[in-house]
Amino acid sequence: MPSNNILEKIESLPPLPKTIIEIEEFRKKLNKEAIDLLNIIEKDALIISTLLKISNSAMFGFRSKVETPSRAVNLLVINFTISIAIGGTVQNLLMTNLEPYGINSDDFMRASNISSTLASLWLSKIDVDLKEEIILPALLQETGKFILADLIASEKKSELFKSKIASGASVENVEKELLGVTTSQITAQIFRHWKLSDNLINMIEHVDDISNASDNFKKKSQILDVLKTACNIKEPLSDENIEKATQKVLAYGFDVKIFKKAIETLQDRLLEEE
Repeated sequence: MPSNNILEKIESLPPLPKTIIEIEEFRKKLNKEAIDLLNIIEKDALIISTLLKISNSAMFGFRSKVETPSRAVNLLVINFTISIAIGGTVQNLLMTNLEPYGINSDDFMRASNISSTLASLWLSKIDVDLKEEIILPALLQETGKFILADLIASEKKSELFKSKIASGASVENVEKELLGVTTSQITAQIFRHWKLSDNLINMIEHVDDISNASDNFKKKSQILDVLKTACNIKEPLSDENIEKATQKVLAYGFDVKIFKKAIETLQDRLLEEE
């Protein structure tokens, strides 16, 4: 259970902007039209600039420059556009120094985008409906680190936190030891505060504690765990993190060949950015 200090920080978060509330309502619709989403996001300059910036990343492999929101939506498709819109806005609202984790907000956003892109490449070969569900939590599941980083710094535990991780302990174990909670639990609490969908919250809440995930959400939480491991926010797609993620793919009973192929495709795209 999060401490009162953490809960107070979550309760004091600013409300979601009207645009994001409209996007969340749109996301719940059974029949979605790209033009309706475009009409919502065109009112928000931050979302548009984030969308165009990410669309032109080599990560997505588009052959020509994306210069208009309508083309970005058409190329990224609806669910990816929604993920980018919500993800960019959430990060902008939280904007905490992530120094205890050894990264900055740009590093965080890059790792998050790599995670959602890997989710798309990997799951498109397994289950398209599942892919559509996982893209958003793949992008957002580390959101709780903004609250935890602030708490670590305010309690003057930054050096202790970093030294324990440097000695080889997992981030989630150090979070649990020093703060009593993990990122996935806090991300879920943040999204409850903002009244985001129960489905999103339930997929994320037990990523750091798979054994407690309900049967309905266990497979999705396992997938998010694999993505979180491979796309570790400090060193996304490092050889070590890919190996750790591959071991989890095996343990969870997923097809290793499909996962490795998705990794290779994404690595090739990222090389084009360098």
